[in-house]
Amino acid sequence: MAKFQPLQAPKGVSEYYPDRSEIFEYVRERLIGSAKSAGYQLIELPVFEDTELFKRGVGESTDVVSKEMYTFEDRGGRSITLRPEGTAGVMRSVIEHNLDRGQLPVKVWYSGAFFRAERPQAGRYRQFYQVGIEAIGLNDPEIDVEVIAVAQRAFNNLGLKNYSLEITSLGDKESRARYSKDLRQFISTLDLDDETARRADINPLRLFDDKRDEIKSAMSRAPILMDYLTDESASHFARVKELLSALGIAFTVNNRMVRGLDYYTGTAFEFVHHGLGAQSGIGGGGRYDGLMAELGGAELSGIGFGIGVDRCVLACEAEGISLPESAALDLFIVPISPASKGASVLLAERLREAGFRVDIAYGDRSLKGGMKAADKSKARLSLVLGDDEVSSDTAQIKNMKTGESRSVKISTLHQTLGENI
Repeated sequence: MAKFQPLQAPKGVSEYYPDRSEIFEYVRERLIGSAKSAGYQLIELPVFEDTELFKRGVGESTDVVSKEMYTFEDRGGRSITLRPEGTAGVMRSVIEHNLDRGQLPVKVWYSGAFFRAERPQAGRYRQFYQVGIEAIGLNDPEIDVEVIAVAQRAFNNLGLKNYSLEITSLGDKESRARYSKDLRQFISTLDLDDETARRADINPLRLFDDKRDEIKSAMSRAPILMDYLTDESASHFARVKELLSALGIAFTVNNRMVRGLDYYTGTAFEFVHHGLGAQSGIGGGGRYDGLMAELGGAELSGIGFGIGVDRCVLACEAEGISLPESAALDLFIVPISPASKGASVLLAERLREAGFRVDIAYGDRSLKGGMKAADKSKARLSLVLGDDEVSSDTAQIKNMKTGESRSVKISTLHQTLGENI
């Protein structure tokens, strides 16, 4: 029989397996914890949606929609797309389930895998992971600051230091209309290829997001949207800066930031890590005042962010941040006789039902082999179980950190594990 070659994961997919999965889980839970501490609640969304949602919500002029989406036709002939970002799906769900008709703002968090058909490199994957939040329904600068502060606290909880915050205002509808006229006039003087000209015609701000040196050089001379803000937009942004300063959150104003998605308006921001090279953005977001109406909902404002779990893992590694020391298990049981193997299974299940994390040295291992397995398990305690221990209901429990042992009653082991031994 021919031997099959081992299969590999698709190119550009980030996988996390023991032991590296530990830091992935640690990072993700710290990001989620920061959102929960501010009253955000879980929203769990499908990983694929009607393609039209992203065309309308994200914008056809963006690279995300025009070049990077994984789109396919399902068995019913419907065009389906694997989600490339989270906000459009959240807004669709809020509208569909009438969440905006209750108390405002609607405050939700989400986490999971997202998909973009990009050229893979360090920190840029075709399947990547994000934690995001959205606050929908009010246009208060105080909410803008809360959203930014949730991200800042998450990074601080991870121990990250080598990063900075950039903010800007993309203005309201009136600001953008005034600005668009002059920007389009400027762009008309540039010698652009047909594809770039088409994108600029749909949304001229997209040229600020172009990574080609010749376009970046040309756009460095373009007018700045911040110079066109209405009094209301300028006042809103001034209040955001005032509150950020009051909280001690350092920032710089980036006049040429546009973000990569068309729905952003008003306050926009990005956190940049200085140890990750080209893929330096570890999280960002902004306000999207017209998105809900664009998707068929009410004229309600919203603001949110997406934080890259993969890039935060890389940032932690770049800064040499190690996981806090914690035991993966409370107890590792080492059976050393055929009869004690069955007793170990019963004991382990009883302790697990009591809320303890317990594993067993499965297989016919020697005492030495079993203790090696206990050491590798990173358990807090170990217990050797043989025929004598089972019959006497007494065994020696060992502290794997100090090496100290003590005699315990097996029948009351759940009480012993609750003690600080």
